[in-house]
Amino acid sequence: MEAPVPSQDTMVTATEPSDTIKLLHLLCLSTSWGMQIWVTFVAGFVMGSHLPRHTFGFIQRELFPYYFHTGSACAFFNLTLFAMHHPSELLSDKQQTQTIIFLVCVAASVLNTQWFGRATSDIVADMHLMERSHGLGQATRKSCQQLCASNPSYKQLCQQFTLYHALSSLCNFCCIVCNGLSLYYLASALPAL
Repeated sequence: MEAPVPSQDTMVTATEPSDTIKLLHLLCLSTSWGMQIWVTFVAGFVMGSHLPRHTFGFIQRELFPYYFHTGSACAFFNLTLFAMHHPSELLSDKQQTQTIIFLVCVAASVLNTQWFGRATSDIVADMHLMERSHGLGQATRKSCQQLCASNPSYKQLCQQFTLYHALSSLCNFCCIVCNGLSLYYLASALPAL
């Protein structure tokens, strides 16, 4: 007895992405990765060590929304482009892992964009206003510690900043790891350079 042949409506097939789709996927992944490495490990350290504290904070408040939104968009497009050409019914173990990596990256980048990064920037702005109101226009670490010891409101802002900055940094690090793993996955699938 012959097994029934599934109809065209119930067949699930993986389609080979076009070169344009592959290029878009690679552009999103490499843009996100390069931006994350540059902002996290180069620009942040250089600006933090060479700019006055308030100037550095102002630049970050202006730059980070673009950074976070671009990272979120790239993560979303990476997941979408991958999912379009890898039906869930046909995923190998490696592809399932890659899908999870993309999902984690989207979640971490959206959390950073919508909550942690925004909250950190808002808290820094409030801290700078309070520092200026106490005559600390370009406050040093020592003068901020003194203000923290004498002003409970400023101390609370410092504690909130520490929490939200840590959560934002954790999300950022998570995205860097996810994109690094995705690059590794792509590299392992290349037949040649």
